[in-house]
Amino acid sequence: MRTNQWNPHMLSYAKLIKLDNLLLIAFAQLCVKYGLFMPFDVDIMLSGFGMVLLIIATTSLVAAANVILEIQAQSDQTSKKLLINNVIPEKIAYNLFIIFNSIGVLIGFYLSYLIGKPKLAALFIVVSALFYMYATYLKEILILKNVLIALMASLSIVAVGIFDLLPAITTNNQASQKVYFLIILDYAIFGFVIVCMREIIKDCIHIDADHNSGSKTIPIALGKIRTSRLISGVTIIPITMVVYYMYTYFFNNTTIVIITLILFVAPLLLFMFKSWNAEILKDFKILSVLLKSILFLASSSLVLYQFILK
Repeated sequence: MRTNQWNPHMLSYAKLIKLDNLLLIAFAQLCVKYGLFMPFDVDIMLSGFGMVLLIIATTSLVAAANVILEIQAQSDQTSKKLLINNVIPEKIAYNLFIIFNSIGVLIGFYLSYLIGKPKLAALFIVVSALFYMYATYLKEILILKNVLIALMASLSIVAVGIFDLLPAITTNNQASQKVYFLIILDYAIFGFVIVCMREIIKDCIHIDADHNSGSKTIPIALGKIRTSRLISGVTIIPITMVVYYMYTYFFNNTTIVIITLILFVAPLLLFMFKSWNAEILKDFKILSVLLKSILFLASSSLVLYQFILK
């Protein structure tokens, strides 16, 4: 009986911090270190324990951001689907925000000290303050939430390079270290675009709740159909990025070209066609899952380098 009583509450907390997104971020970070760095014997700084700490720090900050956004979004007290107050007391939610922020910043300080770069601790402080500032003062700015969430996700990937790769740079390995960092940066930029698109699609899913709570989102300003067609057009950006990356670095490698077309171009084209005609809630949910799948495939592709290029 106790298990049945507690499960709904546990699911509510998982939904509050968006556990599925946190796991995807952690997976991407692990793919960078153990799918890209380790197989190619790249000079790195963090041990396995240090990597665990980095994952905890970054996902804690993202969790804190998700909590504060949920708190600020729950102003429509008539909705039966509210997490805050209806399921999770607001006081507990604020406590969770403080706890996750504190964990992220404190571990960030420790990691910065561990790699001998104490100034990097400022990065965690700035990130921890960004979403509080947005939720408190800047939430009226259209699309800013989408950009900040996408920026947070992409920075989580870049953080692996900043804390694991850059501190191990010497005069002898500078050129090779730069190559691997640029690979991470390319993936982070691609991830930024995809996450930003997905957040706008999620705004289409929640358009009624956002309208009732007075939130300003792109679907509310343009309407769901115009927004879906806008996103369909924007999809040309990540497709162009992938094709350019493939043509510039791997055009002579037939295996990589085929894998790229299957893992990236084909799903993005499918998304483009489906988003153009998206109208009902089911359509947007499918589009959201499709973009999440693309993010998962992008992270997984890092593991393939060791089998294709070696």
